[in-house]
Amino acid sequence: MPHASINGIDIYYEVHGTGDTIIFCHEFAGDIRSWDLQVNYFSRNFQVLTYCARGYPPTSVPEDPESYSQDLAIGDLKGLMDFLKIDKAHIVGLSMGGNVALNFGIKHPAQAKTLSIAGTGTGSDDPGLFRDRILKFSDGMRSEGMTFMSDYLKGPHRVQLQLKDPKGYQLFCEQFMEHSNIGSANTFYGVLTKRPPIFDLKNQLSNIKIPVLVMTGDEDDPCIKPSLFIKKTIPGAGLIMFPRSGHAINLEEPQLFNTSVAEFIKHSEAPYWGPRGQGETEGSLT
Repeated sequence: MPHASINGIDIYYEVHGTGDTIIFCHEFAGDIRSWDLQVNYFSRNFQVLTYCARGYPPTSVPEDPESYSQDLAIGDLKGLMDFLKIDKAHIVGLSMGGNVALNFGIKHPAQAKTLSIAGTGTGSDDPGLFRDRILKFSDGMRSEGMTFMSDYLKGPHRVQLQLKDPKGYQLFCEQFMEHSNIGSANTFYGVLTKRPPIFDLKNQLSNIKIPVLVMTGDEDDPCIKPSLFIKKTIPGAGLIMFPRSGHAINLEEPQLFNTSVAEFIKHSEAPYWGPRGQGETEGSLT
């Protein structure tokens, strides 16, 4: 198994294909396996890098909750790129991974060619309520194991995958229940409860100069306003809303997800993906 020793842990990763590099950052409920449909598609024309975040075996699972944070996750991604001698890459992230990708673009813009941010911003509308809920989940996983989360993937933003792809949903649930309860509890505690809400990043987002694609499902209610905010705030951002879709849009609609990202990357150097003009022009008046 390929591992990279970074920031005091060993990160499990896989590389497939050749060409420009695309890196996929997984969500809380996923791991390296939840990008398989993207790896199969993009490795035909790109070098695809996927990895398990800290706390997700076979990556190391530190037992200290203070060994987890979004900044550490960003540092892990940069360290992995440096370890593999990747100077610059297209970064794609979903949910928790979308937050990592977005903040990587803020912190290390020279190493990101483009950002594709999907299903990102949960908890931004009511950070206090979100934090309380996540801490309860964290405590439950720590004391009772992953069985405490048996109903976690049955929520209103996950049922869409079950309806569209029952077999894929069953596999996703089975893989989720295989996660380390300590790694998952610490990830909830250290990463999700302490990361800044999307709406607090206005100044940082407005300074992003690279092209950004924002994607969200139209039934993923916690991510709709944050997605609109990201699109509005980043000068070179575009938005795609997936119809009748929830949170895990890369699994629900893999063809639409893959072609959307591929077309975005293909055209990202075109002038219309640069910073858009600000203000109202005479031609826009009705």
